[in-house]
Amino acid sequence: MRLTQRLSAAVCLSILSYGVVQNISAQEPDEIPISVLANARPRVWAGPVKPKVSRLASVNASAIPGIDTLVNFTGSFTAPGYDPFGNFNETWYYAMVGRSPDGHGPTILNAPIIPVSLDLRNFDGSPRYVNGQRLYSDATQYVQRVLNSPVFSYSRYTSSERPTQFADAIQRAEFFKGPEDDWHTLLVPSVKTPRVMTLIEGTYQFALNPDGSCCAAVLIDSNTFIDLLFPPTFPVDNSTVMGAAELAGDITTADVSTFLFPSAYLYTGSDCCTLGFHMFDFEPGIPANGNRPRFYVMNYSSWITPVAFLGGVLSDVVILSHEMAETFNDPFLAFDGVHGVTPWWLAPNGQCQDLLEGGDAIENLPDSLYPITLNGFDYQTQNIMLLPWFAFQSPSPAIDHAYSYPNTNVVNALSPQLLKPGCQ
Repeated sequence: MRLTQRLSAAVCLSILSYGVVQNISAQEPDEIPISVLANARPRVWAGPVKPKVSRLASVNASAIPGIDTLVNFTGSFTAPGYDPFGNFNETWYYAMVGRSPDGHGPTILNAPIIPVSLDLRNFDGSPRYVNGQRLYSDATQYVQRVLNSPVFSYSRYTSSERPTQFADAIQRAEFFKGPEDDWHTLLVPSVKTPRVMTLIEGTYQFALNPDGSCCAAVLIDSNTFIDLLFPPTFPVDNSTVMGAAELAGDITTADVSTFLFPSAYLYTGSDCCTLGFHMFDFEPGIPANGNRPRFYVMNYSSWITPVAFLGGVLSDVVILSHEMAETFNDPFLAFDGVHGVTPWWLAPNGQCQDLLEGGDAIENLPDSLYPITLNGFDYQTQNIMLLPWFAFQSPSPAIDHAYSYPNTNVVNALSPQLLKPGCQ
């Protein structure tokens, strides 16, 4: 069912307004030059407003109980701070993907990849052409590059003796026991049925490629995007991208699912640009699963054709690496008001939050990006803030006493402590 029909006010205010979404002089009224994104500060966020689900069981359980979802483990840390309501608290809980680092051996998770192409239509719903070329942005052309990327393929990291995947390397770094340890959380990717999101003129803007083909970027109204992505009702039907994938069995509650878009960025009013988010689709329980609520863990990520945003050039899987690492550390986004909530923190990039979102705390910093050459391609990933930073631990018990990874020197200091809601 739909998680929300509108974005929260907090999300809208967190996105920098820079005036891209306006009537810029171009061949088409809603065509923009790609150069305007150089004035935009790219954002990712923690998804639409989450359903309010009461605490399901004791915080001492080894995994989140009572829900039908992927393998996860729970833990806690102690640090003085204030909760979202301004109440003082010292014990904080988290839930992460995989099995506890106290154990051994790998956890293997299915990781469906659903390419979602964009079909840009006229007001009357007919196919749209500009200069004789169809406005259709194909996501399938990026699938092999994504499969070959550090998110799903294996590369060398100091946190593991053997090559591993990006999100696993991050998780191992923050629970570091030595590179030879065999504790891993690994993804098995599989490409599922491609889907198409059809957008009607007035809900999008676009920038053409240098050769006039579609598209270097598509800017999509965020509320339209949410309505077309998540199932609106129960039982689920196939009228939305994710609903169709659920009905077809392409994704299950046991999976980490990626919805891969081609340079698709979200705006709200004149505020732009959101490049990705991670979330879960909440569906009611059914008799076949013991009537447990069903959580389909997912991320929307854009493959980025190299484009200059405010602060630097982004490309390829930088957003997917950000979202996958955050999914591992915070798959349920504090759905119960407990797991994933941290003391309020103020990051060096100016972000103020109280969630365990390791990508958000580093994005847009001068050293936020981490290049990895793999399978003959130069990929761009993002450095991630590690759990000890959110736990206000000094020195950090993570690898090399670091607060960030793979580059362990991006952040060397903790947030100011004892911040109240809104980082007051």
